[in-house]
Amino acid sequence: MKFKEFEPGQIIKHGPITVDEAEMLAFAKAYDPQWFHLDAARAEDGRWGGLIASGWMTCGLAMRMAAEAALAGSESFGSPGLERLRWMVPVRPGDQLRLEATVDSKRISSSRDDLGIMRWTWRLFNQNDQQVLELEVTSLFDLDTPALD
Repeated sequence: MKFKEFEPGQIIKHGPITVDEAEMLAFAKAYDPQWFHLDAARAEDGRWGGLIASGWMTCGLAMRMAAEAALAGSESFGSPGLERLRWMVPVRPGDQLRLEATVDSKRISSSRDDLGIMRWTWRLFNQNDQQVLELEVTSLFDLDTPALD
């Protein structure tokens, strides 16, 4: 999508995608090696009653869906950060996750007319319609650079 196509209140949807256990374990081993992400036997007896995905992997899956649904081919060039990251329900192997991203606001920078700024809230839901993730993201768009089609 192009910056001009985003409108406040718009909801962008993508998915579902399936959480693959092998990818979940590989991510945890590389980036979040805690027992409840890696040790199935121990996790069975733990607080979560089984393996759960790293929240950071869940954020990565949300990023993939946002990129595929809206940012690929746009003028987007990055983000200065995010706000209010919340992991609400554990994500498990085999879960089907879908994205609903709501455009909260968009504007042209007051100091640079070549910079578009959009704030949007990403929400991920599992196959049971339980919300598993919420975060507010700011995306930057270079309005002088042609977008890729």
